[in-house]
Amino acid sequence: MTYRNTKILKAAKGAPCQSCGIIDGTIVAAHSNQLRDGRGYAHKSSDYRIAYLCHRCHDFVDGRNGKLDKEGKIEMWEDAHRKTIGYLFEHGIVK
Repeated sequence: MTYRNTKILKAAKGAPCQSCGIIDGTIVAAHSNQLRDGRGYAHKSSDYRIAYLCHRCHDFVDGRNGKLDKEGKIEMWEDAHRKTIGYLFEHGIVK
């Protein structure tokens, strides 16, 4: 079963990018693209497997720019995911 939580998705608005640190109005909750997290054709992973990323960093991890290999994309997303989970707790969004 896929977990959904609109509260943590909406909290991305106004948050800094958890990869580059920018606050530019393009921050979204980027879901994991990894199959092990439940990603599939036309199916997003659970909402607890998100990273707050700006448009530019989201493009990097989704591979739309061709600059990162598969391992680089995973590493970048996982690092941002860990920071996002910390942000959610530190700002009282989740308890």
